[in-house]
Amino acid sequence: MNTIKNFFTRHVILAPTSFLTWVILIGGTSMNFFLGSAIGIALYAGGNVAIKELQLRSTLKKFGMARSEYKHIEQQLNESKRKLKQLGNMYGQVRSIQAFRQVYDMSSMARRIIKIVQSNPRKFYQVESFFYAHLDSVVELTSKYSLLVNQPLKDQDIKVALQHTRETLSDLSLEMERDLRNAVSTDLEQLRMEIDYVDITLKRDKPLLESKGEHSNDR
Repeated sequence: MNTIKNFFTRHVILAPTSFLTWVILIGGTSMNFFLGSAIGIALYAGGNVAIKELQLRSTLKKFGMARSEYKHIEQQLNESKRKLKQLGNMYGQVRSIQAFRQVYDMSSMARRIIKIVQSNPRKFYQVESFFYAHLDSVVELTSKYSLLVNQPLKDQDIKVALQHTRETLSDLSLEMERDLRNAVSTDLEQLRMEIDYVDITLKRDKPLLESKGEHSNDR
């Protein structure tokens, strides 16, 4: 989901092409200025739609996904970015270093998970609980915690509620660690396979190299 890269690619291609076409139409064919400009704008807009469609098809093919499936994941990513921004705005409202550190750590993990799914949408299915439950709960609980901790009233009920919220957030932090571990699990497995393959190759080649060394010494 290289949205920014695809955006710049489209406009880098279309801007000079449309401008050159406009110059040729106005200067080379003496076309009416407004008509030439309209054609140039239409070329830009139409080309943008066409290239965007090609980029989407290429991405769908690369990841073996249906269009509806891809759009759903894209929507979930946009929603999670909005929630992450909301969480980031609460840093200064939690009023304790421990709570600040907890919110910061969860934000970092959430940001990392979102980036992993952005680079490979297939990984969405490995971390569905993050998108459908964990991030929502973190934002909601942190919001309630910030509201309560900033109240002038500090009776026993509020203290118990704050303590309970901190404990629940700690549990959610562990869940997000599991989500992050799940997100990288396939990469970890591939890395292990690569290392195993290299180890086997080195062991296979080692006797051959030693044998060649012995022959050289014999001479």
